[in-house]
Amino acid sequence: MIVLRIFSQMKLLDSNMRPLSTKIKSAASLRKILGTKKRAKSKKVIFTNGCFDLLHRGHVTYLQQAKKLGAILVVALNDDASVKRLKGPTRPVNTLADRLSVMAALESVDYVTWFEQDTPLEAILTIRPDILVKGGDYSLETIVGAKEVKEWGGSVKALPYVEGQSTTNILKRSKG
Repeated sequence: MIVLRIFSQMKLLDSNMRPLSTKIKSAASLRKILGTKKRAKSKKVIFTNGCFDLLHRGHVTYLQQAKKLGAILVVALNDDASVKRLKGPTRPVNTLADRLSVMAALESVDYVTWFEQDTPLEAILTIRPDILVKGGDYSLETIVGAKEVKEWGGSVKALPYVEGQSTTNILKRSKG
């Protein structure tokens, strides 16, 4: 895939001096990697998703809280076409490659993947996380994949929303 090729050529490093490309994987690759790690060490995998178009304090706080719920945090990003369908013709502000790179640089994030659909259900079914997390602006009943995660014995959580922190609000403020 083009996204993986871009990152294999980049020399960006995370806080542990690992190439960011080691954290950016397809959902299918993650299923293999996480299956092995989970079985070997009984580690819980946390999954969350979103556009994460302009990373802000609300995002960082949310991801740090999500990481505390288990051992391995996987963040799935909407691809550019799906962000445009969900948010409108002026979005995303940042390309998928840029968003993957920024997300992979965060210490709280262990792996980053992406999805082309409007919902992350296919990625959730592929990765099979132990814990599915979304922000507090979602109710447990509206979280995509909640039913499926619960069916295989996982749990679903909605973390507190950081008031006043949203990409949409930031963009509105920047336009004056």
